[in-house]
Amino acid sequence: MAPAPDVHPGEPVARRIAALPIWQGEISIALLKGGISNESYVVEDASRKYVVRFGTDYPVHHVFRQREVMTARAAHLAGFAPEVFHADDGVMVTAFLGARTYDARDVRANIPRIADMVRQFHTRMPEHIRGPGFMFWVFHVIRDYARTLEAGKSRLAHKLPAYLAISDEMEAAQKPLPIIFSHNDLLPANILDDEERLWLIDFEYAGFSTAMFDLAGLASNAGFDADESEALLDAYFRARPDTALTRAHAAMQCASLLREAMWSMVSELHLKAPGVDYVAYTTENLQRLDEALDHYRTLYGKTIS
Repeated sequence: MAPAPDVHPGEPVARRIAALPIWQGEISIALLKGGISNESYVVEDASRKYVVRFGTDYPVHHVFRQREVMTARAAHLAGFAPEVFHADDGVMVTAFLGARTYDARDVRANIPRIADMVRQFHTRMPEHIRGPGFMFWVFHVIRDYARTLEAGKSRLAHKLPAYLAISDEMEAAQKPLPIIFSHNDLLPANILDDEERLWLIDFEYAGFSTAMFDLAGLASNAGFDADESEALLDAYFRARPDTALTRAHAAMQCASLLREAMWSMVSELHLKAPGVDYVAYTTENLQRLDEALDHYRTLYGKTIS
């Protein structure tokens, strides 16, 4: 994320930031771009720069800030994330890295490097996770979103049976893999590069899962083609993927897009981020899902044999 030019936070936010008990001397505040459910600011005091991130619990999205803070601290100890200096009452203050935020082109240009970092994250993080473990299984999330959307009388509630059928189809295509600790929100903007190493940020959805969701999220979020997806699997597993693995990956990309679309549908009902058009974001992800489904079914058919 990069500071937005000529943007000044509202006075209540500025007062809340100023009241945090960690600053040395006077501070300056600049809004950070990015995020459709959180607000972040770069704050500089006499000693260094920080990122101040505001966010509340979103039970409908399975997001709980206490768990996010724990994961961020664990990720720092494991060597993947900036240091956490303060966390309390919906605010977290971390080190500002000054690193470049990746976009989709950066992800596609650094597949082996990212695959290595993600593999290390998956295997090293469990050593540092404290307290009750959180399990992220995208197919459970989709089913739970369907219940939330039905209860909230979503404008797309009539399509929920079709979405659940897609989810079941993609879950049946999964190949059993070891349980690891995954990030589960590998948007390009959550990967930072300081020219010496890669970093990860934003751990709202992190939890125990299998590697496939992170690998599928990377591919779908960065617009990988078939060759790039195969290169990612090859680099991560350190072996050429077989048909079952490539099929599971293609299916999980569909599940990732369906989950993102349903996240946006739920957000239409429950979130009100300034300037965010959740309806447009829903439409965008449903269109991408249609494309991914067409690709998947062209290669593998509609049902599991």
